[in-house]
Amino acid sequence: MKILYLEDDINLSQTVEEYLLDEGFEVSSAYDGEEALEKIYNAKFDLLILDVNVPKINGFDLLKELRDADIDTPAIFTTSLNGIDDLSDGYLAGADDYVKKPFVLKELLFRIQALLKREYNSKGLFVNLTKNVSFNIDTNELISNGIKILINPKEALLLKLLIKNKNRCVSFEDIYQNVWSYDETPSEMSLRTYIKNLRKYISKENIISIKKVGYKLV
Repeated sequence: MKILYLEDDINLSQTVEEYLLDEGFEVSSAYDGEEALEKIYNAKFDLLILDVNVPKINGFDLLKELRDADIDTPAIFTTSLNGIDDLSDGYLAGADDYVKKPFVLKELLFRIQALLKREYNSKGLFVNLTKNVSFNIDTNELISNGIKILINPKEALLLKLLIKNKNRCVSFEDIYQNVWSYDETPSEMSLRTYIKNLRKYISKENIISIKKVGYKLV
């Protein structure tokens, strides 16, 4: 899961970022509202964690602008503001949750997990593969230009393995171990067919063949 973290306190930002990285999240940090806004418009995030009192554009105004632009990425505010009016402003701006500073890192993790679980239970777990193609990990459906395509189970296992190792080469050995069960004999020809089928929807440029080694999703 990819998180945008807006926090102008560099020490706190580094502490939270390191903690979330250790928990398996991908984190992109921003130190002012304009930097955060630029990153959000240029990349897809699964969650926004926003401090309120930051330079250039405060967290409330930033999130309100995103919601006005129909960007509905779940958002958590982290702030020392604790008045009922501040809470009201945060939720009116479009927040999904609110964590008061100082907070325990584990509390933040629990709130992230609960929010993402709720989000994906309602929408399904989608991974964007290209500008026009996404993949629902729960249903094994590829969505290409709005059209749903149900791929076969082994193609889905292969795609999930490539997604898990995005931008890294997955060896033939790892593919055979993860896509074929222990009582099946892996087939190089079948693997080529699965790759060929996935490339029809995702494109050859996004699934790269590493000669005599394996495949890589980029």
